[in-house]
Amino acid sequence: MDLRYTDAELAFAEEVRAFFATDYPQDILAKRARGQALGKADLQRNERALSERGWLAANWPPEYGGTGWNVTEKYLFDEELERAGAPPIVPMGVIYVAPVLYTFGSEEQKQRFLPEILSATTFWAQGYSEPGAGSDLAGLECRADADGDDYILNGVKTWTSQAQYADWIFCLVRTSREERKQQGITFLMIDMTSPGVCVDPIITIDGGHHLNTVTFDNVRVPQSNRVGEEGKGWSYAKYLLTHERTSYAHIAGKKEQMRRLADVARETGSGEGPLWADADFRRRYDRVSVELTTLEFTTLRTLAAVATGGAPGNESSILKVRSTEVAQAITELWLEASGYQGLRAVRDRSRADWNGGAAGAFAPSWPVTAVADYFFTRAQSIYGGTNEIQKNVIAKQVLGLE
Repeated sequence: MDLRYTDAELAFAEEVRAFFATDYPQDILAKRARGQALGKADLQRNERALSERGWLAANWPPEYGGTGWNVTEKYLFDEELERAGAPPIVPMGVIYVAPVLYTFGSEEQKQRFLPEILSATTFWAQGYSEPGAGSDLAGLECRADADGDDYILNGVKTWTSQAQYADWIFCLVRTSREERKQQGITFLMIDMTSPGVCVDPIITIDGGHHLNTVTFDNVRVPQSNRVGEEGKGWSYAKYLLTHERTSYAHIAGKKEQMRRLADVARETGSGEGPLWADADFRRRYDRVSVELTTLEFTTLRTLAAVATGGAPGNESSILKVRSTEVAQAITELWLEASGYQGLRAVRDRSRADWNGGAAGAFAPSWPVTAVADYFFTRAQSIYGGTNEIQKNVIAKQVLGLE
């Protein structure tokens, strides 16, 4: 690989950097910097700002509204987006269901759904996991029975991200029972306003409302909302998962987390000095830095394969495992820094001039966000297929082990 950027690529990166500094909604960046949760309106404004610039659908073919960027430009764009602190694109519409639609969908479905995804006017959710089918997704039981021109849908999907905001949800459902459980699964799109659809929140340990349980009770779904052939949903899902896996890395965002952590560690500590001077902390910080560098090069190898006409393939499972492990390691370091800040707060509270936590007081706000991020990031090695399952995939498909 030649890791040097051309003058044109460097100019492109500067153009993207200037966009986020001047033309992008600055209030969204400010909310993110303060650790505030973004609502549906914020997430859609983020995507509309990118769409108006023609930068939303980086991976789509140009004929459907994609950017036409090469893999280097896509990588540079992601770097600048994360460096600016902008939220990542909500993947369910742009990154997940859209490639399935323009690859396997009918012309009517493409014309109906792709423009709404591109304009960020329709919010999507992904209905895969069920109470009894998570990493073993092929064991799903949510059933769709044909009834004339419709399906009658019954079952439950759980851990459904952002379903409280969704206008539509795409689901894997069982339309028949075959010898192999991967057969008889169909890819279906459901209007969330349909009678019989119920969304119940799941509040996670970080205190956030990211997840939901979605129940379908005799929901009538037109068969025209089926993508591709009946019973071929498993094949379409595997295609989708290659896009999902390669969206995990977020190298630039992780680099920014590590840079800010170094700054915090220089300013935070106990009575024995700043955390940055703690040899054990520095050793673990350096180890995570090395792991992040190896993750970056694995990502670049994957992108290089795509650039030469290949596909993400089996390496995408490696990326998923390493990306989530590095993400968790970073938040563990932040959590430790929060503990040191807590010790400092207790010490400062004993001072005669302690002002009770008023403006400009001893305690910054970042430890609150650091603790919440630590708790939420624990889920990364579970969702999208647990890391244990992914290691089995790597053993069989990459290493050829039985």
